[in-house]
Amino acid sequence: MRMGMFLGVATLVAGLVLSAPVARAQEEGRASAPDDSQAELQKYKQRNEALERRIEELEAARKAGAKSGAASEAPPAGAEAYPPFVSTAENFLDGWFERVSKIQAEQPHWVTPLVTVTPRLEQELRYDQSWESLPGGKTLANYDNGKGLEIIPADPFELIIGVPAWETENTSPRKQGWADEGFLLKYRLLSANEESGDYILTAFMGLSVPWGGENYTEDHYVFTPTVAFGKGWGDFDFQSTLGVAVPDNGDSQYGAGTPVLFNTTFQYRVMKIFWPEVEFNCTEWPSGKHEGINDQGDQVFITPGLVIGRIPISHRLALTIGAGYQIAVTPHPLYHNNFILSVRLPF
Repeated sequence: MRMGMFLGVATLVAGLVLSAPVARAQEEGRASAPDDSQAELQKYKQRNEALERRIEELEAARKAGAKSGAASEAPPAGAEAYPPFVSTAENFLDGWFERVSKIQAEQPHWVTPLVTVTPRLEQELRYDQSWESLPGGKTLANYDNGKGLEIIPADPFELIIGVPAWETENTSPRKQGWADEGFLLKYRLLSANEESGDYILTAFMGLSVPWGGENYTEDHYVFTPTVAFGKGWGDFDFQSTLGVAVPDNGDSQYGAGTPVLFNTTFQYRVMKIFWPEVEFNCTEWPSGKHEGINDQGDQVFITPGLVIGRIPISHRLALTIGAGYQIAVTPHPLYHNNFILSVRLPF
């Protein structure tokens, strides 16, 4: 491409160089002898033909070098070079998937649970759907459930960019709106694949941004530092997270408070792609409007489910699907049960 730019510039310069003397010769021809003008024009034509032959030779040499795999000629002095950041960006994108494969090869190869956030670094598109049974016979439908794009930009990081969930509730009048935007950054601290110990330890930092509609926004930024860990033995594994949600209004008794979140999933792989699982999802409110929600001050769900994946589609692209049913096992929960569907496209 650089040689093509050089040839174009050379042709343009040659045209400008040749056109000026030709025009001058034509002007001088009106006053000088016809033989002098013709001689001068002939001289410049010969120079032009020599330049065109040189351009053709350079073009032929470039094509021959490309076919043989030889390195292209260095650009001539003074030629415009690409900015360094362009080459850096091209190299970064070219090696993206190779880099991701290497990063993921150094960790366990379990499947992501339905509710528990996996400590593994994943790269995928994800969509979840859920239907919560609320007290009073109401149902809250949650479209996307805050999932979205998960990418591995560098070792050992993962970034999750959530899509705000659309929520509807069959009240009268009907209640609906967007939930808040969510982001999650993972930093893998320790890991080993199934050949080297099958374990992982990862730190999270979640951020909820109050961009939702008035019906479903928390009205505050919420930070959620979390530690996640997991261990596998053959086809069996467990994955756990422990975190605390800290809103920017502290532990105000009128707000969400600072709930402590604990999730654990037990999985067993069958026939390579079937992952039956049981999850325990616990939330305790030491402060805020839900403090003392029951005698124990916490809310516990058991979630049996099945995840199927990864089913190859093309090259790196695969399909993972799952379904589960949350059941409240403590009194006075915020919702009684929840049916969950999940679709992921790992890449």
